[in-house]
Amino acid sequence: MEGDSVTLNTDVTNVQSKDQILWMFGPRETRIAEIYKQIIDMSDSNETFGHRLQLDRQSGSLTIRNIRSEHSGLYKLQIISNRGTSNQRFNVTVYAPLLVPDITSNCSSRSRSSSQICSLLCSAVNVSHVTLSWYKGNSLLSSISVSDLSISLSLPLEVEYQDKNTYSCVINNPIRNQTQHLDITQLCEGCNTSSQTWILAALIPAVVLAVLAVVMFSEPVQTDQEEVVYTETAFVQNVQNKKPKGTEETVYSTVMKH
Repeated sequence: MEGDSVTLNTDVTNVQSKDQILWMFGPRETRIAEIYKQIIDMSDSNETFGHRLQLDRQSGSLTIRNIRSEHSGLYKLQIISNRGTSNQRFNVTVYAPLLVPDITSNCSSRSRSSSQICSLLCSAVNVSHVTLSWYKGNSLLSSISVSDLSISLSLPLEVEYQDKNTYSCVINNPIRNQTQHLDITQLCEGCNTSSQTWILAALIPAVVLAVLAVVMFSEPVQTDQEEVVYTETAFVQNVQNKKPKGTEETVYSTVMKH
């Protein structure tokens, strides 16, 4: 990882006074460190490594302190002694630090269903030589990888708000990994609100129609009624019907309307 210290060992226990140990780096085999006649020379390494290199006088092993990604590559060791010449090669890959991936969410509705879907996106920025993966429990759901380029990665996932499974997003390289666990209740909380809003929106028109119906049927009904007119009556005596000699008689009167 970037920032670590790496030691490339020669497997030599004791460098002899006449031994020559030469370290080279890159496709051009640029000389970066040397021991000859027990004198250490590292002047050619300053441009690439600065003061990060350290050469062990006893063994000739090379240590790279606070290593960076640009120090990835091929290192060649050449040992020349009275026993002959030997060569070794070291292929070094330096990985950038891994940050915990970021998870964002968005809500949507399934057609013909009231269930709310939480659309998740797991992202990692400026990464190389990594794999980004979604897990449900210990089961791998999906993954995406990048090799040499330093780019941004994103991996989508859809879950229902009511889902009780355990989900996590993992980013890893060959030596380390970082995990972000998903809390559906917290991250997808807006989806639950959307569901309640959807139900309320569906109920409002029905309630309005019911109220209008009640109002319409509650209005008074106009009916035709006959008007009753009351009048005063007056009795007028009809003298023409009176009988003589004081006997009882029936008197009829004419009813007149006023």
